[in-house]
Amino acid sequence: MSDFKTDAVLLRKVEYGDHDLIITFMTKDRGKTTVMAKNAKKSVKRFSGALDLFSLNHIQCSFPKKNKDALVTLAQTDLENGFANIRYDIFKTAYASYWVEMTHLWLEEGRAQPRLYDLLVFALDMLNRSDMPKEVLSLLFQIRFMSISGFTPNMHLCEGCNTLVDNISVKTLRFDFQEGKIVCPRCRVNGSGYGMDVSKGTLKQLFWMNNTDMQRTDRIRFSSLAIQEGQVLLESFIPFHIGREFKSLTFLRRLRQEQWI
Repeated sequence: MSDFKTDAVLLRKVEYGDHDLIITFMTKDRGKTTVMAKNAKKSVKRFSGALDLFSLNHIQCSFPKKNKDALVTLAQTDLENGFANIRYDIFKTAYASYWVEMTHLWLEEGRAQPRLYDLLVFALDMLNRSDMPKEVLSLLFQIRFMSISGFTPNMHLCEGCNTLVDNISVKTLRFDFQEGKIVCPRCRVNGSGYGMDVSKGTLKQLFWMNNTDMQRTDRIRFSSLAIQEGQVLLESFIPFHIGREFKSLTFLRRLRQEQWI
């Protein structure tokens, strides 16, 4: 195999020995890629500023020449965007950390996911520039992540009777986490399904956000209720389907609680 160069977002890094790092990137054309950064903790010149979480880099990697089972070696990095404004804000850092942890846990090694890569870079750039409220931007990332990942929830009609949300008379509907769908009162069975009640307005806004051009999503205005409902829904539904708890999400929730004390 020949060496390769690609753009990449840093998802995770782990210390290995006294001087090395094992780093996982989300690359544009190779998917999740884990590499060995030899002497990374000593080589200031070669990796300076480029090995921070969720930084965007252009990386150059080399395949092992002898031991084919060894990790790919990170030869060089050129920092393209360190997203410095995110790092100066603890809430922004918490949101970005949640997105990259979600991406890392879901991705398969070596499977290209260009749409997810573009979504992650778009969200980090918007967060860095404060072009959209961070809470709304997180809703956008999560709903789009689910769509790309293949477990998009049904938010526009009740599958039991095929009734559109707009044609259901009640203001609040049940969202079933197990099935990933909304259930109208007529089709709901008492005590069935693990989920939550959500207002029709929140469901309609999330549906619109998932089905419009990303460049136009900054036009939508969420009420405080819709943001709160959207957070609870998506931040419960995604860990449920991935089957993992996120340390970054636990930290983010604690920050929110402390904000209101």
